[in-house]
Amino acid sequence: METRNPRRWWILVVLCLSTLVLTIDSMALTVAVPSMTEDLGASAQDTQWILDSYILVFAGLLLTSGSLGDRFGRRRVMLIGLVLFGAASLAATICTAPGEVIAVRTAMGVGGALIMPSTLSILITVFDEEERNRAMAAWGSVSMLGLVGSPVLGGVLIDHFSWHSIFFLNVPVVVLALVAGVLLMPESRAPWQKPDPLGAVLSAVGMTALVWWIIEIPQHGAFGGRSLISLAVAVVALAGFVVWENVTSAPMVPLVLFKHRNFSGGSLSLALVQIGNGGLLLVLTQYLQFVLGYTPVKAGLAFLPLAVAALVGNGLGVKLAAKIGNRFVILCGMLVMVACFALLTTVDAESGFTAAAVALGLLGFGAGMAMPAAVGALMGTIPEDRAGVGSALNDTIQQAGTALGIAILGSLLTSGYAAEMPSDAPEAARQSIVGALATANGNTELIDAAREAFTASMTTTFTVSAVGVLAAAVLATLVMRDRKPEQQPQETTPKTPDLVA
Repeated sequence: METRNPRRWWILVVLCLSTLVLTIDSMALTVAVPSMTEDLGASAQDTQWILDSYILVFAGLLLTSGSLGDRFGRRRVMLIGLVLFGAASLAATICTAPGEVIAVRTAMGVGGALIMPSTLSILITVFDEEERNRAMAAWGSVSMLGLVGSPVLGGVLIDHFSWHSIFFLNVPVVVLALVAGVLLMPESRAPWQKPDPLGAVLSAVGMTALVWWIIEIPQHGAFGGRSLISLAVAVVALAGFVVWENVTSAPMVPLVLFKHRNFSGGSLSLALVQIGNGGLLLVLTQYLQFVLGYTPVKAGLAFLPLAVAALVGNGLGVKLAAKIGNRFVILCGMLVMVACFALLTTVDAESGFTAAAVALGLLGFGAGMAMPAAVGALMGTIPEDRAGVGSALNDTIQQAGTALGIAILGSLLTSGYAAEMPSDAPEAARQSIVGALATANGNTELIDAAREAFTASMTTTFTVSAVGVLAAAVLATLVMRDRKPEQQPQETTPKTPDLVA
């Protein structure tokens, strides 16, 4: 097909490397949390902010960075994000206090927000609808390799060096992505239009306040004191953003996308999945290391069933979507994910790893089927000239779901654990399993009680996860529609993207 970019598969290599950076960081950090918490003397709140500071900034800046990519060049914005992400990762290798790690993670969030919308927007402008699912599958497969490889590498580094070394994992990948981006990728941008500074400010303030409110729920409640102020700011800013984007002549975000069933259904169902998945890997990492006594390396290897099954599900999902449509593939994949969470609710302190391994396999297989199909369906609705901000809109909705999931599941895990612990246990032991193991001093009864309390609270947490993913499956099935060949007129063939050498 003469309208296809001849360098599109090389461009995909760069996009995969750029996304791999974000995957490596999140998964390696998950394995490093226990070691980092102990070394820094970080409280439970410090640990949550180390994780959430990234999400807070990432979600707050996604829409603005997507718009910047459309306006000033998607490659340029992505490369700037890679430089910032790599520099912050390098700075993290010398951090010695929780506050320093939080600051570095904030800078990494800015870099990540510049990278993510650009990768997806470039992908949908370079690949037409016929090849897009294959490209998505390859993109997802590389992420899966990072998903399994980074915890293992992170575990090895932690065993031989320190938790600081896991941040260094990002640096060589960033360098490789930068070199490949400069050499292989042409610039792409949308036609010039008037800037929308008010929209950018309202979206950043609104999303930051919303995610901040979600993060603070476990500590301050949903409507008390500081939380109420954050919620009020979020509601006012986001409501103002929606009103402004509908009346301005040059809106930053095409809210009209929500009128398309596949975009609205796909985005909202993926947000519900993220609510269900929020904190899952962090909870399981703590289960493996604190309940089963795994080393960081062994804990990293334990995620192998997730990655392998995801690769299998990814390949099968692409083939099925081409034959029967995305909607049925999304439904089947999400129902398999529900089965994963249902199985995890049966895990207790004596279960060992068998049930968790099967559950991880189910999660990987289901997510491998459902996620690329859902993303492919909704991304196909975004016009090329709004690819950056359109993909950022979808990313923002999912990040809000992730933050909400971490807040809800983290709160349930913490409160459930405290409720299950004996009332005469030391205060530190009642706050977290880390505190219990640190203060046990050989007290096997306290250690056993902490492990049982942790797994009991896991049951409640994963029950909520199962409900969230089931709701996502129902929403996607009812709202989304498969595009039939006879409904695709010739003129909808994607045009050659606006590429600037």
